[in-house]
Formats: sequence, structure tokens, C-alpha cells
Amino acid sequence: MSVEKSRKKGQTSEKLMDPMESLPEAAAQIDLWDDLAASLVKISKSHAFVPEEQLLKFVDYLERKLSSVQYLWLDMFKGSPCPKLIDMIDVPLSHIPVSVYDTSVEWLDKFSIGLLCAFVVWSLNRLLTILEPPQQGGHQRRTTSKFHVAVFVALAMVLRNEPNTLVIVLPTLKEDEYQGHDKLPILVWMMAQASQGDLSVGLYSWSCNLLPVFYQENLLPVSRSNSQSMDLILQLAEMILSNLDARTILVNGTVIDKQRLISPYAFELLMRLTFPASSERVKATERFEAIYPLLKEVALACEPGSELMKQVTQQIFHYSLIIAGRRNLVLAKEATAIAVWSLTENVDCCKQWEKLYWENKEASVAVLKKLVDERGDISIKLASSPSHKFTLNQTMESIRLKNEKAITEGGTIGSRYKEADKSCKVMSGRFFPENACLKGTAIITAVVLAAVAVLASNL
Repeated sequence: MSVEKSRKKGQTSEKLMDPMESLPEAAAQIDLWDDLAASLVKISKSHAFVPEEQLLKFVDYLERKLSSVQYLWLDMFKGSPCPKLIDMIDVPLSHIPVSVYDTSVEWLDKFSIGLLCAFVVWSLNRLLTILEPPQQGGHQRRTTSKFHVAVFVALAMVLRNEPNTLVIVLPTLKEDEYQGHDKLPILVWMMAQASQGDLSVGLYSWSCNLLPVFYQENLLPVSRSNSQSMDLILQLAEMILSNLDARTILVNGTVIDKQRLISPYAFELLMRLTFPASSERVKATERFEAIYPLLKEVALACEPGSELMKQVTQQIFHYSLIIAGRRNLVLAKEATAIAVWSLTENVDCCKQWEKLYWENKEASVAVLKKLVDERGDISIKLASSPSHKFTLNQTMESIRLKNEKAITEGGTIGSRYKEADKSCKVMSGRFFPENACLKGTAIITAVVLAAVAVLASNL
């Protein structure tokens, strides 16, 4: 949003201020007023042993050059309604000459990522001072408007040029002082800046920090929820996934800083938001349904056999098995399919299944039925090696013993155990026909021996 547009929305404030230059007008003067590169060289030499001071002097330089700029455009973070993310994402860098940006980020490249991370947090804290409402009965400390413009420009440069700074500070941004609907717009803007430099960083920050916020907000009564903030969160995901190269980049690069772009926990939240009970559907549900397929693909993309993926599949299997037993049939159906996927990707999930069986009987019956009904790739993967077949056989036998015990003891859900037992037998017959042959042979042998014994007693 340009300063001119902001003025139209803030005529009252404009009356209290003298006309000033717009950000584009002031920024265009930088190359004319002096040589930016020469100024940066001077800063580097003057404070060679204090890199922190160099960054502050860089902000001072921008402050001097943008000293005539109003800061009313910062109202895009606290105005109502909040502008669309597409209108916010290029502010302020769309107003900065390319030559100025390129020279600046080339100079910023020399700083360590640790120092740049500290600068990101420092800049955010400074910007938040102008966004915070005045305290009742107190005095709000404000710095000059030009200072905030300079910080805002410098922060955008760092986030776009070194997106990993955001990854490192994400845990800090989860702290209480950065929570609240009033702070959310600027946090979304920061993530949008980083996503311009690296889509993976943008999606990771969204799933790690914003998706949990959306889920918690979704649990609140409509009267207490902030639809504007939730809309902004969804806009960020939609913007990232709308990139023409999004699928290639995100599916092929599912790990960042040893963390999944969409963690098992985030994927669980995503499933719950995409498949609510019919009575709980909201306007956002359709938007989640639209982005879910690609996000699911990213969440489940893996390097087969890797240690990280083994842990991921076990975590996914655990919660998907629990969800598969819920009364929400649409969610349960999706969770059942995910549980089966986990078993086929990591046969070690079978051992988990044995331990979780008693507490998740309904879900286990659904998973067994899914295994019986599905063929093709599932059958091929489960029977891909002798060790996999052996593990699965052990699990089927363990579950059958549990079923037999439950059927013998009786109870109101005995029919479910019988259904599960039937599925186990079908699985054993499909994947382990030798078991059926051995059992058939054993039965015939027993009958023959019994007959021989009867004949012997009659002689």
C-alpha cells in the first residue's frame, strides 16, 4: 500500500501533519544524494570490530535518507479491515530502487546469521512499539516515524536475503510477548517476506507458528474468534502454494534445519481442520480442503528407509489410529487411510499397533478392513521383503490371539472382535498362504490320528 492510499484512509491524521514525501519519492533520492556503496564501506571501516554497530549505522543511513517519509502506511498492520496479504507483501521493498536493494543485501551478506537473527528480533521489537496501543493513564514511548521506516526497510531486506534467520527466531516468536491478534499481521508479513526468498521457509514458519494459532482459535466460540486474523493466516498458505514451482520445491525439500516442513503434529491439526464434523464446517473449511492435497503430499513425502522418516511414520500412525476410531466418519476415513499408509511405509508400525490395539479397537477394525479391501501397491509394499512379511505375520497372529481372548470373554462388542478376526484370517491367507496350508495339514493330521485311535480301541 502506498503512502498516498494510506493518506486517503487517514485524513484526520493527515490534517495534523505537514505534507511529506512518499516512500518511493524519498527512496529514489538515495542514489542521487550520495554513493550508497561508499557510505557502506565507510561504515564498515569505522566500526570494523563492532559488527552490531555497523548494522545500526546502516539503519541510521536509511533514516537520514527517508527522514521526510510519513509512517501512516504502517497502519496496514493495525487498520480495520486489514489489507489483503497480496497488497502488503511487497511493502516496503517495492518502493526501493533495485540498485539500492542489491547493494544493501550484498553488504548484509558479510554478517553472521546469528547477528542477523538478533537484528530481526531487535527490529521487530522496535516496530511493535509503534503498533502497541497507548496504555491507559500512562505514557507510550515512541521513537520518530523516520526511524520506524528505516527499520522496516532494513528488516524486509534481511528476511528476503537471508530467510533462514526467520527459521532460527521462530521459537522466540512463540513467546507470550509476540502473541495476540494485534501482533499477528506483522508476523505474517515477516513470514511472507522470508517466503519470497525461500518458499520452504515460508511454509515451515506457517505450519510451525501459525497453524497451531488457527487451530486454537477454531476451538473458540465464533463470538470470541477473530476472523480477520484467521483469514490472514490462510492467505499466507494460499499465497505460498499458488507459486508455480511450489509443488516441486516443497515436495522435494521436505526438511529444513533437520525439521519437517509439516511436522506430524502440524499434519494432525491440518487433518482436523480439513475434515470437521458436518455440523462444525465453517467458511475456512473449503479453503483448507483446497490446500490440503498438496500439504498432505508435502507432509508424507519421504526418503524411504531414512531414520527421520521412520520416526515420522510412527508418530503419524499413532495419532491417525486414534483419530480413526472417532465418530466423525469423514475424518475417521482419512485417518484410516493415513494409518494404512504408515504401515506400508514403515513395517515397524506393526509393533506399535499391537501395543495400541486394546485402546483403539474400533479404529483397528477399520484399519484391518482397509488392508483387506485395498490391493495393488499396499500388497506389494507389505510383501516387499521376507522380514516385512514376518513382522506383519507376527502382528496378525498377536491381534488374532487378542481377538480370541475377547470373543471368549464375551461382551457387548464381541461382534467387532469377530470382524477383526475375520480380517486377520483374510490377511494371513493373502500374504502367508503357507500358514493356511500348514494349518490345513495340521487339521487333517489330527483327524487321521483321531480315527486311528478309535480303530485301535475297537480291536
